[in-house]
Amino acid sequence: MGRGALVHPRRLIMPLALVDGNNFYVSCERVFNPKLEGKPVVVLSNNDGCAVARSAEVKALGVKMGEPWFKMRDLAKQHGILALSSNYALYADMSNRMMTVLSQFSPDQEVYSIDECFLGLDGFQHLDLVEYGQAMRQRVRQWVGIPVCVGIAETKTLAKLANHCAKKSHAGKDGVCDLTRLTETELSQLFSKIGIREIWGVGPRLTEQLVGRGIATVADLRKSDAKTLRREFSVVLERTIAELNGIPCMDLEEVVPNKQQIMSSRSFGQYVYDLAPLQEAVASYIAIAAEKLRSQGSVAGMVQVYVRTNPHKADAPQYQRGLTVPLTEASDDTLLLTRAALWGLKKLYRPGYAYQKAGVALLNLSAAGAPQMDLFSTAKDNTRVMAVMDRINGMWGRGTLHSAAEGVNRDWRMKREKVSPGYTTRWDQLPLVT
Repeated sequence: MGRGALVHPRRLIMPLALVDGNNFYVSCERVFNPKLEGKPVVVLSNNDGCAVARSAEVKALGVKMGEPWFKMRDLAKQHGILALSSNYALYADMSNRMMTVLSQFSPDQEVYSIDECFLGLDGFQHLDLVEYGQAMRQRVRQWVGIPVCVGIAETKTLAKLANHCAKKSHAGKDGVCDLTRLTETELSQLFSKIGIREIWGVGPRLTEQLVGRGIATVADLRKSDAKTLRREFSVVLERTIAELNGIPCMDLEEVVPNKQQIMSSRSFGQYVYDLAPLQEAVASYIAIAAEKLRSQGSVAGMVQVYVRTNPHKADAPQYQRGLTVPLTEASDDTLLLTRAALWGLKKLYRPGYAYQKAGVALLNLSAAGAPQMDLFSTAKDNTRVMAVMDRINGMWGRGTLHSAAEGVNRDWRMKREKVSPGYTTRWDQLPLVT
């Protein structure tokens, strides 16, 4: 695929938009706590460990994604950085609201992640797409409270870059960047100022390798010989180059494919030494994974469970082990999956260790109803019980109805000392207007 083969008639483009929530987790918190506006805010990971979201004010202070909270305590005192525990139930609900609003702007929508989606704009070319992007921003802001940026281009990779430009005010205006408006000369000038690390799918290692070959900017990669780079790297990079030149290689996925495996794991809020609390944790993780399994209409043929100590505590005895338990009959029954996981945990458990983390995975997934049933199976059919449990937990919050194996006190639970209320997911935590 030489440079001459990448001539793309821009007047024939079928544009699409990438809409992305700005500092999404922080923005969700600010919707219900306006006092956080303009303040430096970080949202922390499980057990309040590392920064997983940073406000613009925090980014300006040089705080990197994944920075441990204990390392930034002095900086936080100096600049008044406010830290919040992650509230994933709130963020997921706000994401659903944002995506519902954005679906009104196009019949073709691919929800790519919790805070971003692609919108197909084929048939909308008669509109001023910048104004259309502004309408998206204004409606999401007014109806949901989340600030977003919009990148418009003819391919997914370019739309991602356009969104980056919208956020950085490169060729964008008021949070919207439409690359389809630019001439080839204007695109080359713009892309010569953007490093290849900003390209979708180009990670740190590939960036280092490409820079070593003299390919440092988006403009450099656009005019590179795709066939040569494919031989040295991968077909994915060849497709990226094509997309950078306006040739679509990735279609919109309007139906999200089912996951091939479902995992659930957490680090404990304090070290766990005994089998009983480990069993409670594993049962709790199975319940979360099984609910996701049923929501996508699948059943699991195998259950994997693992435990480990803290690998960063070199002076303590180390132990890490996992075990996969095959099921005689694929199932989505929380109770049956729990029994299998706890059986595996008993095989794994060794006394005398300070366990820091446990996790489960549901493997060998297939469509519910598709697997061959066991003629001699004596397992109870709990389909209706699971449906009732999912409905109650969906209405009143996860864990409202759960198996006894999950325990009551759950002292092993992760730390969330700075978590905000479940403003949109808990009746008892609704915001009050006084």
